[in-house]
Amino acid sequence: MSKKVVVIGAGFAGLAAACCLAKAGYQVTVLEKNGVPGGRARQYSADGFVFDMGPSWYWMPDVFEQFFAHFGKKTSDYYQLQRLDPSYSIFFGEDEVMHVPANMEELFAMFERYEPGSSRNLKKFLEEAKYKYEVGMADFVNKPSHSMLEFVDLRLIKSMFRLQMFTSMSTHVRQLFNNRQLIELLEFPVLFLGATPAKTPAMYSLMNYADMALGTWYPEGGMYKIVEAMVSLARELGVDLQLNQEVKQILSANGLATKVITQDREYTADAVVGGADYHHLDQQVLTPEQRNYDAAYWDKRVMAPSSLLFYLGINKRLKNLHHHNLFFDENFTQHAIEIYEDPQWPEKPLFYVCAPSITDPTVAPEGYENLFVLIPVAPNLEDTEARREQYYNLVMERLERLTGQEVRSAVVYKRSYAHADFETDYHAFKGNAYGLANTLFQTAFLKPKLRSKKIKNLFFTGQLTTPGPGVPPSLISGQVVAREVSKLLQ
Repeated sequence: MSKKVVVIGAGFAGLAAACCLAKAGYQVTVLEKNGVPGGRARQYSADGFVFDMGPSWYWMPDVFEQFFAHFGKKTSDYYQLQRLDPSYSIFFGEDEVMHVPANMEELFAMFERYEPGSSRNLKKFLEEAKYKYEVGMADFVNKPSHSMLEFVDLRLIKSMFRLQMFTSMSTHVRQLFNNRQLIELLEFPVLFLGATPAKTPAMYSLMNYADMALGTWYPEGGMYKIVEAMVSLARELGVDLQLNQEVKQILSANGLATKVITQDREYTADAVVGGADYHHLDQQVLTPEQRNYDAAYWDKRVMAPSSLLFYLGINKRLKNLHHHNLFFDENFTQHAIEIYEDPQWPEKPLFYVCAPSITDPTVAPEGYENLFVLIPVAPNLEDTEARREQYYNLVMERLERLTGQEVRSAVVYKRSYAHADFETDYHAFKGNAYGLANTLFQTAFLKPKLRSKKIKNLFFTGQLTTPGPGVPPSLISGQVVAREVSKLLQ
């Protein structure tokens, strides 16, 4: 009989781990708390609208291709990708809209219009970012980060300086560009990493390379197509996916996990992979003597932002919007401070609007529009319906003014989602949406460990451990942990 592995959670990391372990010959069962797989990338339908509940940006397409190639597949076996052009639009004010082109020559020309001479610096910036991306993807993200010794390699040590681990993103960008709009364009990808650009290592300019060179894509039918692809692959590999199975306890004996207990069943295991919220598993599911960390450790972790989300159905087509739209008409730095430095509900937040129906008519009834509105906010804030409604009206007034149209009167479906929902649906620590912040002191081997210190055959994967938050890192995390489980069980 092949050895049994139980994976807790059917998000990207859990599904990736399950697929890899099944391919390696293990008998894999995935236990998912909710009634549908996907974790934060779930999808739901209402009144003819189809909403992706979480991730909406498809960046780093190479990571997805590499994952499916591991099984002799291609993404095109499961879904079709469309490159968005413009990649996204940024509203800096009325009559001040930047459309970021997909074509590189057009991008250089756009930089020249905003700041003469800046295209040369953009080429330099992106060449450095490409190096960071290639080194980061080849040498760093696939390490299990058990200890610093994994990184004691002369080549890696030398590369750390070229990676600009000790220069801030803010300093790096301002050394090359002066125009405020260009600076905000280049800094926005790090807004969700968990610190202000002034405190985020310039290594993360690799995200600008992913954005501008590798492109912004859309899987036709929505981001949930990726989840469906992974579930299809998992089932083809023999994975047993059990929904509505919330894990309550992990039994262990002699330092080894033996059973996983849900609300109404128990599953024997030779190894367990925790793909649910790490903090929840560590502090609520495991007993005190089984835990990796104490409560004080977790309280000191710096979390990436939470989000206030609105899923809206509009009974008309809207103008002046593209698929991805960033509203930077208020102070970028002040909002970042209100997320990271002085956590509070922001006075004048930046926000993001995704209008997938502009690209994909299947996600809304004919002649209607599907909107996903996101306000990044600090985790662990008091979340009330009154507060949600206040921010709904605040951002919708700006959306209407900046796009020159009435929107609220055309809303025929509305649902909000914030901290309390993240906690209820995902046991998200402090109601976070993105996981652990990617600060210098929470990078690589300084993150919560992917292997239990107390239970030899218990591992963790996902956005609170190596390599970090986001869809591509979660895919990688699942693959990294699967390799570690296989080493143990061989």
